[in-house]
Amino acid sequence: MDMQRSEIHSSDIPVVCRACEARHGGACSALSPQELGELNKHSSRRRLQAGTEVVGQGEEMATCANIMRGVVKLTRMMPDGRQQIVGLQFAPDFLGRPFTSESPHSAEAATDAEICTFPRYLLERMVTRSPDLEHRLHQQVLKELDEARDWMLTLGRKNAQEKVASFLFLIATHFDPETVDGSAFDLPLSRADIADFLGLTIETVSRQFTKLRKEGVISIENNRHVTVPDIERLQQFAGID
Repeated sequence: MDMQRSEIHSSDIPVVCRACEARHGGACSALSPQELGELNKHSSRRRLQAGTEVVGQGEEMATCANIMRGVVKLTRMMPDGRQQIVGLQFAPDFLGRPFTSESPHSAEAATDAEICTFPRYLLERMVTRSPDLEHRLHQQVLKELDEARDWMLTLGRKNAQEKVASFLFLIATHFDPETVDGSAFDLPLSRADIADFLGLTIETVSRQFTKLRKEGVISIENNRHVTVPDIERLQQFAGID
């Protein structure tokens, strides 16, 4: 057991936090046992059914959250009503923005999910007195920026097959933080949402799934459950170094 995982079983840490595997890589990993105790007094767990909106675009963000389980999709609405999926978040990603009153996008559970929410004002207060927490949140922002730039490359330069393979590789490597085996998972998005996310038509997405299946890169059951026999081969089809 490494030092981080040993520390999480300390009796000074709230029981609910000790049982939280997603905490190892999340924002709370920067908190001391005392700070965790303070945060825990004001936090609550929420189980979300797929399709549940966490926050709407332009709404006040009174709370922030850690994603414990499941996938959350972020969307932006244009003035004419068109909608675009602009990102996906997985456990143990941080959901929300300290020191920002309004949400720039909508956040919705793409799958059944669980989040741990806490007041934004409390997090802002803790950030001002915890350099480690500020650093951890800064790392999260930079990680999201790097991922957004990578996705710009996917959307702007990759062909349809590479785009679909990149999407599957993203899910396989992020879907479950408690396991290193991403060889089997349920698709968190419908074909229509995948097409929206990748800038393709639904027909193109379906054709590429069929091609990847015929190539033996993936297998699909019930139109939803995906198995990846060789993750490195999927990575090659995605054009990822």
